Amino acid sequence: MTDFTCTTDAQGVATITWDVPGKSMNVMSLAGFAELDALIDACLADTAVKGIVITSGKPDFAGGMDLNVIARMKAEAGDDPARGLFDGVMAMHAVLRKIERAGMDPKTLKGGKPIAAALPGTALGIGYELPLACHRIFAAPNPKAKIGLPEIMVGIFPGAGGTTRLVRKLGAMMAAPFLLEGKLNDPATAQAMGLIDELAEDPVAAARAWVLAAKDADLVKPWDQKSYKMPGGAPYHPAGFMTFTGANAMVTGKTMGVYPAAKALLAAVYEGALVPFDTALKIEARWFTHVLMTPSSGAMIRSLFINKEALEKGANRPAVADQKVRKLGILGAGMMGAGIAYVSANAGIEVVLIDAAQDAADRGKAHAEALLDKGVQRGKVTAAKKAEVLARITATTDYVALAGCDLLVEAVFEDPKVKAEVTARAEAVLPDTAIFATNTSTLPISSLAKASKRPAQFIGIHFFSPVDKMMLVEIIKGRDTGPEAVAKALDFVRQIRKTPIVVNDARFFYANRCIIPYINEGIRMVAEGVAPALVENAAKLVGMPLGPLQLVDETSIDLGVKIAKATRAAMGAAYPDGAVDDVLFWMADQGRLGKKADAGFYTYAGGKRQGLWQGLAARFPLAEAQPDLTQVQHRLLMAQVLEAVRALEDGVLTDIREGDVGAILGWGFAPWSGGPFSWLDIISATQAVDICDRLAASHGARFAAPALLRDMADKDQTFYTRFAPAKAA
Repeated sequence: MTDFTCTTDAQGVATITWDVPGKSMNVMSLAGFAELDALIDACLADTAVKGIVITSGKPDFAGGMDLNVIARMKAEAGDDPARGLFDGVMAMHAVLRKIERAGMDPKTLKGGKPIAAALPGTALGIGYELPLACHRIFAAPNPKAKIGLPEIMVGIFPGAGGTTRLVRKLGAMMAAPFLLEGKLNDPATAQAMGLIDELAEDPVAAARAWVLAAKDADLVKPWDQKSYKMPGGAPYHPAGFMTFTGANAMVTGKTMGVYPAAKALLAAVYEGALVPFDTALKIEARWFTHVLMTPSSGAMIRSLFINKEALEKGANRPAVADQKVRKLGILGAGMMGAGIAYVSANAGIEVVLIDAAQDAADRGKAHAEALLDKGVQRGKVTAAKKAEVLARITATTDYVALAGCDLLVEAVFEDPKVKAEVTARAEAVLPDTAIFATNTSTLPISSLAKASKRPAQFIGIHFFSPVDKMMLVEIIKGRDTGPEAVAKALDFVRQIRKTPIVVNDARFFYANRCIIPYINEGIRMVAEGVAPALVENAAKLVGMPLGPLQLVDETSIDLGVKIAKATRAAMGAAYPDGAVDDVLFWMADQGRLGKKADAGFYTYAGGKRQGLWQGLAARFPLAEAQPDLTQVQHRLLMAQVLEAVRALEDGVLTDIREGDVGAILGWGFAPWSGGPFSWLDIISATQAVDICDRLAASHGARFAAPALLRDMADKDQTFYTRFAPAKAA
């Protein structure tokens, strides 16, 4: 079986159809490229073929390149992986350039055969770079389809000519959002932005008609014409100079210099704009190879593509029957319960949303309506779709409505007594086979399960706020949780199109176990007299999306106080964060409760952050000697990373893939690093232990290297060799 097939009709139009066997969406492989190359050669050589249409046998055109192929290219290149990657990329360029020139005379640019792309649906990555090399792009007006180049989101950039062609097509300024932000568009918007040429209900028929009518001049790309000038100006043009200067500042501001792909992309664009097109492709290939050779790129691809995809496909799912959710009950219609109701109903699940008062339940449903209204305003949701989703949500106070639910998610107050009461009431109505899930961020699942008559069917599901935007869901197994409950939770999370990780029960589970020390370390430094601006900027310069002080403002300072009090009560004399409480409790006493109160570590105006609060220095004055940037960064990173290692050591985490993916999606841990375990592999266990020893000597035992990490340093091991996915799974 092949990825590409070709048929030629009586009028001489050859249709090359991309249809990868056994895949729901086409992805490009090296074998596929070879097949496409051979078919293009055959069509160009066949005098009976007047032109070519390239389309898909699936509802979508293509989802991109199989990134496992890139990894294999590097591994199979032996002692010179960079050469292997460069040669492989240049071979792809050769195929696409052959399509672009289509057999035309290189001097007269005549005699070529027209080649059009017909896109039935989504076209991403190489799935858009291939059409870019064609002479005209037709797409079906499918509002759900996405067209674009999302490579930057997984640590690389478009390296099969997409960068060079799009900049020459649109100009650097217009191409920037699609290249540097990975912005995707529906077909109508893509046409308006110049990404595709025409919309057609039947793109294959429209492409065939164009192919039969095309003239020599229709086949010559602007950059192959002698009169070509780059839209917006090349780097040496006055307007172009300003564009590239601004782009450099923008990229540095957004990436803080820690994402190699963005810098390499900009270099490829700048250098490529100074030379002829074919030389620019070589420059693009060189910079693409450079990015692929960086540890950061490999780690991002592994975590954000390979590992994430494996977890979403159920890599750690128990081998039990399908547990798809058909009717979902939700207890508690606050922001969390309302958010869960929205994403579930949006995924086609019937939802019963219960609260103690009808007006509270109605407000929960209104939250879903408000989100749908925003979608309608943006043209993403139709009125019919809105009505359909809202019809799936029943807002009520009556527990009898839970009859027939096969999964219940409890999202009431973080109070064990309240949770125990609603558990008993719900289980009196639920079918015996139903799974009961508690949405909690801190309370031990095994303790909450004591209120259940069926502890094997009791599990934790920790959503992150806001539910509609956050992609991670943490599933927590209690001491008695059975495999059917785990499978049910996993299948549910996959139904609502989010990424699940499964962890064992322990205080704060995994995500909060790691993020709270990060927040606390930032606050602890404030107590020591470290400049708050140094703390915040050190975090951002190492790739954290928010500094610890801004993060605690966003989540609310009074919540931090509540967690601190509960933790201190549980730990007693072993409680380690008294210095943090000195700052946090004082802030709460001042009424500075964070963003929601328009006053926290930052000042606010109408909810908009203005700057760090200067009044903090009156209570916690700045020390005369400030630490250097690297030391602050090491403290902030190690506060998180060491907890991740301890979670693995303690058996809370059982798969390092979940540790890396969960860290990036759950709290934004330095995505450029691929996650905490990937970062430790990048710097090596030996260097990590050295950093720990220095920090422990200066700042205390919380930075002591875990025994596991020290053992790995002694044996010169990495996490992804010692805990390879096959072993972890």
